[in-house]
Amino acid sequence: MTKNDDRLFLITGATGNTGKTTVQLLLERGHRVRALVHREDDRSRQLAATGAEIAVGDLLNLYDVSSAMRGVSGAYFCYPIAPGLLDATVTFAQAATEAGVRSVVDMSQISARREAVSNQARQHWLGERLLDRTTMLTAHLRPTFFAEWISWWWGRQGDEGVLRLPFGSGRHAPVAGVDQAYVIAAILEKPEPHDRQTYPLHGPVEMDHYGIAMAVSRALGIPVTYEPISIEEFADGLACLGKPSHLIQHLSNVATDYQHGIFQGTNNLIEVIGNRSPMTVEEFVIDRRHDFDRNGSNFMPPKSS
Repeated sequence: MTKNDDRLFLITGATGNTGKTTVQLLLERGHRVRALVHREDDRSRQLAATGAEIAVGDLLNLYDVSSAMRGVSGAYFCYPIAPGLLDATVTFAQAATEAGVRSVVDMSQISARREAVSNQARQHWLGERLLDRTTMLTAHLRPTFFAEWISWWWGRQGDEGVLRLPFGSGRHAPVAGVDQAYVIAAILEKPEPHDRQTYPLHGPVEMDHYGIAMAVSRALGIPVTYEPISIEEFADGLACLGKPSHLIQHLSNVATDYQHGIFQGTNNLIEVIGNRSPMTVEEFVIDRRHDFDRNGSNFMPPKSS
């Protein structure tokens, strides 16, 4: 494809659920893309094969980030659920300012707010405020739970499936990472209308986890049940899986947020900004059917009696 212009875009989290597709979309639209990755591996080599420039570095290392920022016009900032979010945001903002980066799309989360009990969610809110104080054009994305959560917490027991989660009868509209990437790419390409905007991102249908289980059942053609568990059992299960305390603190508190309605809602922002119809749960499961042939990486079986 003929290049639209000579802008260079930096994508952090470039091998992740939103970053990988964002890289691909921008390349397909004729842009130059630099992908910041933690290490060279099969995933980064696949990005390189599509035409992305690969930069290896750590978002907590000012020299790594500054090097990756050279010549960049717009950047996507995405940090995992891990300690260091505010340090990474400061490092990113400083490096981008020094490099003259014009715009940034920030991946936040729907539970980000001043009064959040989750450390990660509160730090996302603080990070948003920090980026808004720079001279860059800034846009913040606050997605509800990703559709990918379904496969991560999924349990397969023979010809039946189960979701064991502490969400009670709360509701949300699962949104796939690939759909969010269309929004990210669109804002990077034309950031001006989105400056200082915060966008909650949702999938097309709001449902509780009983409804999600039914949707997965329809897609796979097997019985699927939702088994509500307590937040305490959820936290214990995370600990047994060897998950770090920062993640457990975050997920335990957003589970409470979820039960209180923080994650609910729907809108048409993916269609309006990204020019794409977001996937339903059924479409997502069919597209990722192989992920449901076995237990997800975070599945918690019931405790033995």
